[in-house]
Amino acid sequence: MDTTILGLSILELSYIVASVTFILGLKMLSSPDKARKGNLIAGYGMGLAIAATILFKEEFSADKWLNYSLILAGLAIGTVIGMRMAIKVKMTAMPQMVSFFNGMGGACAGVISLVEFDHLRHGGEISAGMLIVILLGLIIGSVSFSGSMIAYGKLEGKIADKALPAGQIINIGLLIAIFGLAGYLAFSGHLSMPLMYALLVLSLLYGVLFVMPIGGADMPVVISLLNSFTGMAAAFGGFLYGNQAMLTGGILVGSAGTILTVLMCTAMNRSLTNVIIGSFGGGGAASTQSGEQGTIKEISVTDAAILLAYANKVSVVPGYGLAVAQAQHTVHNLEKILEDKGVDLNYAIHPVAGRMPGHMNVLLAEADVPYPKLLEMEDANEDMASTDVVLVIGANDVVNPAAENDPSSPIYGMPVVKVWNAKNIIVLKRSMGKGYAGIENELFFHPKNRMLFGDAKDSLEKLISELKNL
Repeated sequence: MDTTILGLSILELSYIVASVTFILGLKMLSSPDKARKGNLIAGYGMGLAIAATILFKEEFSADKWLNYSLILAGLAIGTVIGMRMAIKVKMTAMPQMVSFFNGMGGACAGVISLVEFDHLRHGGEISAGMLIVILLGLIIGSVSFSGSMIAYGKLEGKIADKALPAGQIINIGLLIAIFGLAGYLAFSGHLSMPLMYALLVLSLLYGVLFVMPIGGADMPVVISLLNSFTGMAAAFGGFLYGNQAMLTGGILVGSAGTILTVLMCTAMNRSLTNVIIGSFGGGGAASTQSGEQGTIKEISVTDAAILLAYANKVSVVPGYGLAVAQAQHTVHNLEKILEDKGVDLNYAIHPVAGRMPGHMNVLLAEADVPYPKLLEMEDANEDMASTDVVLVIGANDVVNPAAENDPSSPIYGMPVVKVWNAKNIIVLKRSMGKGYAGIENELFFHPKNRMLFGDAKDSLEKLISELKNL
């Protein structure tokens, strides 16, 4: 068999194997106890696809040594930087890292489109279909890149929510200009590189203006949406190069991101359009003042420990504050001590708790919390009436009663964990500060609620110490 044909056969087989590993990995990511293994399997598949492309895509020749040297250098640099970032990142900064890496994927898709467009200008085979794929890859990849960088800055606290006057009109005008220019490039036959760069600038600008006004409470949805954009852009790259692994990976990321975005919008009782144009969570004031709601009642560590020790059922509602305090292992220790005392404990997980999709699931899985103990919001709400004590750790907006009883609240209609249906509530917080949506939490003034102020990890350790003495 000719060596070229043999190389192509190995290449195609490698792409098929890589595609299978992507599918298996994505399937395993749906379960916290298998997620790490699934991530590794998909990573190995990607490594196989990269190696096969370098070795078998085309026959090696000495005059291409510079290309291969640059590829290997890029792989080495990217691997070192990526590994260092992944090892050093704190759990609280995981959403920022996801946004950053997602933006890099979008940037790669945009660069691919620029390179292939320039290739067509210099004698490549031209077709309207190919041009459309290139242009869509540039638009979507650029929007994903600039939007993800803004999302990174907002999550890092370096960029504030800011809406321009007549911002929606500007965005609509930008979209019209982007697709009008793309249509001209695709069907006029005028392959102008300056116009291509103009399309790039317009797309980058739209990505910035699209994400800039979106408030904190909607950031998990935006991250998921931008992730789906990057997946679609990568799929277009797979079309361009006839790369089945790239195509499969892009389709999986794009479709999974889209489905997750829709599910999260459903969980928040908001349409995607409403998320994009609503600027929800941009620091709005609470609709009612604390003086109208009642008084704050505090509880001591000793009294809280007694209440937990003599309960039959306890539910823990984790939030971003748990990640900030890095208290996931401590709460798992509390869980084991309470179970030794005969207490049935579970975790009520709101789908948008934290700063990215699945943030709390990842956090608790890191501490080896058994997956069956993680209850979805709907199941947790069904159990609330029979729960003796709810321990809210760092959660805020996702347990706010205003979502149900205050039509003037910006979170009204958003499904929340109905902790007020339990017999007792203990909220662990540093202060009376507002949540990421920028509104006051009515739960703090609820007659069933008691506040245990302090760092979550420190408070949990004190609770554990008291429980051991009971």
